Amino acid sequence: MATRATDVGTNQSVERAVSVLRALDSGRPELRVSDVAELTGLGSSTTSRLLSTLERLDMVERDPVSNLYRLSLGLLPLAATAANRHPVHRASRMVLQGLATRTGLGANAAVRRDSELMFLCNFEGTRAPKSYTQAGHTAPLHATSIGKCLLTGLTSKERRKLLGDPLAAHTEYTTTSHDHLDTEIETVRRTGYAVEAEERALGRASLAAPVRDASGDIVAAISLWGPTSVLGDRSDAEAQRLALVREVIEAADAISQALGAL
Repeated sequence: MATRATDVGTNQSVERAVSVLRALDSGRPELRVSDVAELTGLGSSTTSRLLSTLERLDMVERDPVSNLYRLSLGLLPLAATAANRHPVHRASRMVLQGLATRTGLGANAAVRRDSELMFLCNFEGTRAPKSYTQAGHTAPLHATSIGKCLLTGLTSKERRKLLGDPLAAHTEYTTTSHDHLDTEIETVRRTGYAVEAEERALGRASLAAPVRDASGDIVAAISLWGPTSVLGDRSDAEAQRLALVREVIEAADAISQALGAL
């Protein structure tokens, strides 16, 4: 059936509105109309009209003094509902809260969204540096332990197609070679966990374990993160790190069981 011109116009309007919302989630707390236009590639008049419409719908709000735009709390009920209804979020929330309390480290759950990972929940520990990770934030798969666990469900060929070549470097320690990543993935499959040290941010490290559903597929992963002195491969506190490995694997197993895994 042929697509009507009105359908095309309506779809385009929705796509443009979503691009405006995503621009306001670009990292800066507030933006001018011209900033949003630049980020979206839309004209200033089109951007202004979209922002006005989204403001009426309580999706964005404008500061009465600076006239800068930001995302509105009107989005929060939708986002909270989406997160709370996700089975991994429901299964992992209490487990991760307990894990962060026991270890004093940060605890995360994430799923793969195409070529990135998306965090579903995050709990801070007393021994972990302040985290800027929030539910909904994304991160690279190849430069995080939680991402490497998520990649174990793919073949080497699928990973190359998904991530491209070369792999992006975030620090001098980031894995940028697919051959090296292949070796790391095989280690994760053999041991049941992944370790990452300063690949995404200097001074920080993490370890993670995969989460499976009733079919046995890897649908998510959880991680502990904190200082490299505690979690990194180069850590002198080997016994302490191995104890934390057991903690994260047992937590991942508990979440998997809640999802129906045997």
